[in-house]
Amino acid sequence: MSDIQNILIDFSRKFNADLEECFPLPQGAEKRVVEAMKYSVMNGGKRLRPYLLCACAELFGVGYETAFPAAASVEMLHSYSLIHDDLPAMDNDDLRRGKPTCHKQFDEATAILAGDGLLTYAFGYLADSLIIRPEIRLTLIQLLADAAGAFGGMVSGQTLDIYASETGSKADDEAIISRLEEMKTGRLLRYACEAGAVLGMASPEERKIIISYARKIGQAFQIADDILDREGNQNIVGKTLHKDDAQNKFTFVSCYGIEKARERAKELINSAVSEIKYFGEKSVYLQKLASYIIDRDH
Repeated sequence: MSDIQNILIDFSRKFNADLEECFPLPQGAEKRVVEAMKYSVMNGGKRLRPYLLCACAELFGVGYETAFPAAASVEMLHSYSLIHDDLPAMDNDDLRRGKPTCHKQFDEATAILAGDGLLTYAFGYLADSLIIRPEIRLTLIQLLADAAGAFGGMVSGQTLDIYASETGSKADDEAIISRLEEMKTGRLLRYACEAGAVLGMASPEERKIIISYARKIGQAFQIADDILDREGNQNIVGKTLHKDDAQNKFTFVSCYGIEKARERAKELINSAVSEIKYFGEKSVYLQKLASYIIDRDH
């Protein structure tokens, strides 16, 4: 197991313990929706986005305790998106992280409400986090809303994922798949990195470098996911595989083919590593994380 894998495991252990404290159960029957929220957000996962946020904040001397509220909020929002992505009307999946998806564990109505609950709680929790200065909280809330929304955010990305079809033009196809990734998978990865920079009051130039790093690892992450859907081990990946082809999904692999997609991912990672080296020794784990993104098996 690599250094970065061990670091992610250690980070996840601490982060999960703190995150669980964010979900006290109500006493009444309405606790069902909180149980579903907690089930989904605590249902494993690499905690990549919270780690990226904390690691980028640490570049500027901002510690875990200060960064945690923003890290927790982005994981809540990410978990909401997974619940809704798995619904029958979307990707119609029965497995998430090797366990029943929220609508299978509970029911479809509860899953929709749990997703709604996590989405709204993400903003409420961040707004209430007095450890973060008010002006920084406001910036983070605006950035998170942009990342999640219908104007270039995840909602737009999911819409494109559902309705995109091949155009017949290679240049157009490449533009569509890149735009889809940027708005869907890449948007929260960018937010996580940029939020760390905002917490650290990074300069405009530093923030630009971090955003560029985030965009490149985001695209590489999606390419790796597309390849895993074709070649991965379902027991390790933890979700239903070979669905992209079955649903005629538009992916980097369908656009480029596996070998060219793999080469593109390596190019992106090499460029991301080169850029983040701007921050010197402090960025060593962000460099290693970039490589892990395309070497992972889940």
